[in-house]
Amino acid sequence: MDQRATTGRHDGGDPPAMEGPRVVEKPRPATHADDAPATGRSSGWIAWLIFLVVVAAVSAYLWQRPQASAPVERGGRRMMQPSSIGVATVSTGDMKVTLDALGSVTSLATVTVKTQVSGQLIEIDFKEGQEVKKGDPLAQIDPRPYQAALAQAQGQLSRDQALLDGAKVDLARYKGLAAQNAVPRQTLDTQTALVAQYQGTIDTDKALVEAATVNLAYCRIVAPMDGRVGLRQVDSGNYVTPGDANGIVVLTQLHPISVLFTVPEDELPAIAKRLRSGATLPVAAYDRGRTTKLADGQLETFDSQIDPTTGTIKLRASFDNGDRLLYPNQFVNVELEVDQHKGVSIVPTAAIQRGLPGTFVYVVNADSTVSVRKVELGVTDGDRVEISSGLAAGERVVVDGADKLREGAKVNVRDANGSQQPPAQAPPPAGEKPQDGQQAQPASGQQQGQAQGNGGQGEHKHQGNGKRRHASDASGAPQQ
Repeated sequence: MDQRATTGRHDGGDPPAMEGPRVVEKPRPATHADDAPATGRSSGWIAWLIFLVVVAAVSAYLWQRPQASAPVERGGRRMMQPSSIGVATVSTGDMKVTLDALGSVTSLATVTVKTQVSGQLIEIDFKEGQEVKKGDPLAQIDPRPYQAALAQAQGQLSRDQALLDGAKVDLARYKGLAAQNAVPRQTLDTQTALVAQYQGTIDTDKALVEAATVNLAYCRIVAPMDGRVGLRQVDSGNYVTPGDANGIVVLTQLHPISVLFTVPEDELPAIAKRLRSGATLPVAAYDRGRTTKLADGQLETFDSQIDPTTGTIKLRASFDNGDRLLYPNQFVNVELEVDQHKGVSIVPTAAIQRGLPGTFVYVVNADSTVSVRKVELGVTDGDRVEISSGLAAGERVVVDGADKLREGAKVNVRDANGSQQPPAQAPPPAGEKPQDGQQAQPASGQQQGQAQGNGGQGEHKHQGNGKRRHASDASGAPQQ
């Protein structure tokens, strides 16, 4: 045999090594040991197949067990688990028609107290922030120059009065002599004119005395009205004049006080109609966060013109402000009560649902099922809303847990303590036995539920009488 036929060739390019003659082995007969790998692979596929069959059987069993254990209604439809809900009773009460606005507190009178005479300020008779009455002393100007001016005017008046008296005596004498033709007529006329001249001088002197008296009184500065004094603008010892821009102090009236606010012009006809009828429109003032009521007052009047740039009109409300909680330029939230609807049906706002039917509520029936009831809404006051149509007083509506409900769904009504009441079950037809594990609902349980519903109705009637009502109590549980 050729050596190239019996030797291999390396890929690396080196000359192949010399090898001996290649020995050809004869094939051995097949044995059971050679078939072992194929048998092992077949057993693995069988194990996986058995595992998948077991998993499928367990899954089918678990899926079928709830269906087998669930009670079935007549007609083959499976009953759904009753939903736990909170309810409220439709009450009858009064609803206020209100308007909310932003307002600013304004004083009815603000006075900058200034001196009316020039002089040195020698005394301050008030404390900053003091409540004063009309006529209370506030400051004192040095009165000595004005006392001297008054004395001078009084002396001039006395001198001229003496001259007038002497002229009157001479006039009486000249009249007697003129009757006897002892003096010329011209002398009598001259004396008569002199008496009239002195009379005019006396009138001037009296006016000077009065002016000096007034200036002297101006040296004592008093409060022109009741109010609260602010921070003083000048200290004692300064020379003050009537031309001072800041004055001595600013006096502000706080009792009573007013609030100016604006409302849309579309609301003016209703407000004007109520005012013309003689009605008193209550107004409440709240703080900036609308959490605390500051004062109660009433609407006084509205402006004569509408602002064309904003389409609003100004209104003024007066407040007694006895607690001194309102101060000028303070920002407040205003609630104006325009009207009041009496004897209307009221539910919590949490009961109102919106969807394809429009605005609706879920009404709890006597058999512990719910029905969709379309309603028409009226005015809203806080967490209460007026029902114009669709509900009657005493009906129960769902206020909590309505997201999982549908028409005809079974429900469990929670009481005020959070415990659930079992749903009322309809009795089986005549001749049909109740199913296993199902017991007939006693009649006393239904009467107890009706008694509880009536009790809730009385509670909401009491709360609906002019008070704010919430959908849940302090513990977070919905009201029944």
